[in-house]
Parts: sequence; structure tokens; C-alpha cells
Amino acid sequence: MKIFLKISALAASAVFLCSCSFFHLNSTETTEVKTSPNPGSKQNETAKNTEPIHIAAGGDIMLGSPYPNASRMPPNDGADLLKPVTPLFQAADLAFANLEGPMIDSGNSVKCGASAGITCFAFRMPTRYGAYLRDAGFDVLSLANNHAADFGDTGRETTRKTLDAVGIKHAGSDKEKFAMTFHEAKGKKIAVVAFAHNSLVPNVNDLEFARQLVEKASKQADIVMVSFHGGAEGAVNARVPQRTEIFLGEARGNLPAFARTVIDAGADVVIGHGPHVLRGMEIYKDRLIAYSLGNFVTYGWFPLVGATAETLVLDVRLAPDGKFIEGKINPFILKNRGILTPDPTNSAVKTIKGLSKSDFPNTMPKISDDGIIKP
Repeated sequence: MKIFLKISALAASAVFLCSCSFFHLNSTETTEVKTSPNPGSKQNETAKNTEPIHIAAGGDIMLGSPYPNASRMPPNDGADLLKPVTPLFQAADLAFANLEGPMIDSGNSVKCGASAGITCFAFRMPTRYGAYLRDAGFDVLSLANNHAADFGDTGRETTRKTLDAVGIKHAGSDKEKFAMTFHEAKGKKIAVVAFAHNSLVPNVNDLEFARQLVEKASKQADIVMVSFHGGAEGAVNARVPQRTEIFLGEARGNLPAFARTVIDAGADVVIGHGPHVLRGMEIYKDRLIAYSLGNFVTYGWFPLVGATAETLVLDVRLAPDGKFIEGKINPFILKNRGILTPDPTNSAVKTIKGLSKSDFPNTMPKISDDGIIKP
């Protein structure tokens, strides 16, 4: 079913992916690769398929929460929220985003108590929303963020079970058993490793642990994707500093140091989220780093205006050895309380291009006005 949906969505996705240059690669080309004595290593690849790997990624997802009351629930019970981007995700070899909060149908948050929604934010998405995520085409979701434990260990467990039941893999729910997951596409094994800035999950502040975890993933997979939830929040924090960011008294990572550490350890693409705004991009050792994809579908809880309303689907094409080939920013805007809408003004493209020039003038990728990204 998944394969059929992805094939049938290719034509529908063309309305978004309109640049012919983004699809100039010969997808049928194959070459013979010699068999290695160590088939588990990225450096000794055995697969013959040399087609590029197509990853589609979004930022933070919070589809609506009935806690502490139903005032933040979306129209039509959320069934339409992901439809504008479904063709993009169904067409990808690996579709990914960050699930910002647990999936659980009852209970109160010990995190907030009586202050929920006033001075404290606690989310819980209905478990029936797992079907919406599946139908949108998601293959892997990150569970490494500062809201995944809003309803304690029970919420974390029901989230994993909900995603397992609909066939969506997940990464970053803890430091060990669920730190990474694997996805197969075009004869390649892709590892997804997820980090955040709390002690429950792989931590962006612990560079040595990050290095060890990514090295482990690299030995088991052909391609390694690293996701991180980090950085200070809000429109005033769209810039990426070359230092550890502190927000609400919490260390949220020296993200350039983190990204380069995991690439040195074997990561092939690094996707960030967490600040609720878009951030710049750079290339390091032929690998793409996207420092924040911002809010993606976050319904009902936050004022979405200006920078916090800009969003995108990031398409990335990787060579079989993990090198960045090209990509595309597919711009969207969050309207009203969080309705995902295509953005003909390309504001997300302009924002990322400007931030990349400011923060990474010597290492940014080439970004055209229509969103095509080149090394």
C-alpha cells in the first residue's frame, strides 16, 4: 500500500516540485559495485543500486490537543491538516518530521498541573491521529523533544505503540533501545538517530556520546540521518550562534559544533527543529545541515504570525555514499490557528537564504529564488 501511494503521488507532487532541474538525475542508472569483505560498513557498500535517496522532511508536528480542554482541537478532527503536503511525503523514499508531544487519550500532565495552557504547555494528541500520520506518508518520526514526556513514561509508551501499530518507525524516545531506527529504501539501509536537549534522550550537549552513537549507526547502515531538537525559541532566535544556546535556563546545544561532530562520526544529513522558526543551512564535508525547519503543523497552541508561521517541506537528494546532491525548499505558511497552506510568495525560501548568508557566508549552499538548493 505504501509503495502504491508513493508511486501514485509522483504526478500530484509535481505541482509543488516544479523545477525540472531538481529531477535531472538519471534514476535508472546502475553500476556494479564490488562486494566487500565487511558488508555492514558504509565504507564497503555492496548494493548495486546507485539511484539517489530522496528524503522529505518537515519540522515540528502537534496536530491538536484536547488537554486541558477541547478549545485547541482542529476542524474536522484534524483529518485535513496534512493533506496539502501528503503528495510530497508519499513521493519520498524516507518521509520524516518531529512529533512534538505524546499520543495518548487520557490522563493529566504532572508537568503542568492546574497551570496547563496558562504558564505551562502540555500536549497530548489523540491516538486516532496516528492514522493521519500514516496516510500522509510518514516513514519515521523523531520522538526526541521537550514535549515527548509531557504525560510521563505512559505517554511515551503509548506514542511508540501508536506509531508501531500504523507502521511508522520512530527514533529518540530514549538513550538506548529507541535512540535510532532503520529504514530500507532502494536497496540502502538508512539509519535515523534523534537527539534533543534533555536527559531522557540522546543529548545535543553531550558531543562524545553523540559521536559514539552516530559511529555505531554508521557501521550498521549505508546512509545516516541525524535529527536534533535544539536551540533557543522564538523569532528573536532565528540566528545560529557559534556557542551553546541557553533558553529558560537550559542548555540547548552548541548546534554547529554538534552538527559537525555527528558528520565527522558518519552522519550524511542533519535536520534540526525546535526554535519554532526557520534557520539557515550550510554544507560541511559535502553534507547538508538544516539548522531548523521551524513549526510544521502545530495547531491551536501558539500565535502563528511572521517568522513562526513560515514553514516548508525540505526535499533532499543524497548520493549512495551520502553526499548531498541537491534539494528543494517547498514553501508553506501556517494560517489562522495552524492551517498548512502553500505559499506562492516563497517567504520560507527568502528567509532561509537570508539567514544562511548571515550565519554561514562561506559554507552555505546555493539557494535559488525558487528554492532549489545546490552544493
